[in-house]
Amino acid sequence: MPKTGIVVDSTCDLGPRWLESNNVSMVPLKVLFGDQTFLDGIDLTPAEFYSKLVSSPVLPKTSQPSPAEFAEVYKALASDGCTEIVSIHLSSAISGTFESATMAAADSPIPVRLVDTRSVTQAAGLIVKGAVAARDAGVDSAAIEAVARSLSTSTRMFFVPDTLEYLVKGGRAGKAQGLAASLLNIKPILTFNPDGIIEPFKKVKGMKRALTELTAQILRDSQEKGRLRLIVFHAAAPELAEELRSMVIDAGVDCELDPIDWVGSVIGTYGGPNAVGCAYHPMI
Repeated sequence: MPKTGIVVDSTCDLGPRWLESNNVSMVPLKVLFGDQTFLDGIDLTPAEFYSKLVSSPVLPKTSQPSPAEFAEVYKALASDGCTEIVSIHLSSAISGTFESATMAAADSPIPVRLVDTRSVTQAAGLIVKGAVAARDAGVDSAAIEAVARSLSTSTRMFFVPDTLEYLVKGGRAGKAQGLAASLLNIKPILTFNPDGIIEPFKKVKGMKRALTELTAQILRDSQEKGRLRLIVFHAAAPELAEELRSMVIDAGVDCELDPIDWVGSVIGTYGGPNAVGCAYHPMI
């Protein structure tokens, strides 16, 4: 019987425990604080990372995996009896990770189907969860890829950074770059466009208003598209995440809620601490 391996990079932020228990192989990105290098999701927990981030005198840098690192994982899955691989990764518009995976796939001993989620963190995580559910249902690699691609199109992600400082300094602000000079007390709600580029969704006064706008948008989408699978995530801001989750429930949004989870160290390098967001897609 054909056996499909699923490979992800660490920025899906599902964490080693979840990935291992669901038989998903992960290739980590790296976070560099000066001359110290940490493997994302392995060497630092999210809580440890944000503590280090706010106390660091310099902004950390990140590094994508090399093609060789992907090649090693692909070969290991082939040796383990996999006949094909579905490799699912963060937006190629903001990282060269997808390109590294593509280069490794060209020399893989078994076929690799590559999926660009055009998103990051727990939004990419929802896409991975959908692919895993398809695999566990017994479908072939083409159907797993199709599920991942469909979810990459239908998943929406919104996030509210406490500041754009980290995005701008890290060069990942995308179309939100122009907001930086005029923000002051304004909270930007950001999203990813269909090309996987960060862009502004709305600018509002204060975090409370931002959460209200987010809740209203989620409610509209649930009314238009039906029951949603939704996750709230945060960057060292659990109280904000709980507040947003409660607002979604109180608004009567028709959804299946995943447990609140963290934004990991690579994405947190650019989003900064005290950010909150959500991702969701229509139930499949």
